[in-house]
Amino acid sequence: MSRTFAAIAAVTLLFAASSASAQMLKTADTAKGKTFVDAKGMTLYTLDKDAGGKSMCNGPCAESWPALIAADDAKPTADMTIVVRDDGKKMWAYKGKPLYTFKKDMAAGDINGDGFLNGAWHMATP
Repeated sequence: MSRTFAAIAAVTLLFAASSASAQMLKTADTAKGKTFVDAKGMTLYTLDKDAGGKSMCNGPCAESWPALIAADDAKPTADMTIVVRDDGKKMWAYKGKPLYTFKKDMAAGDINGDGFLNGAWHMATP
């Protein structure tokens, strides 16, 4: 009995550790199709100007487009990587593209940032 309990506990801990980064990327349906959302259901976006695993959205840009911050102990996966911002904070990136929310999205499912800045901002999609 204790062996079974230990095995279940080990699997649970492994799942909990590996699902921490998976929780960052959930999908939701919007009027424009599927998109990635954060833990609160808010749409995630990418910026065309971001390249080479670097966030180009700093200063006033970061006030309107908050980064999807990664905890200091966050563990990247094959698709989810971590980018260090100019301010030293860590943020999540999907396949190398940093992820952001948009402050004008007021509720889960809002997609007000898609196409913003002459099409430079896009919903992050699977």
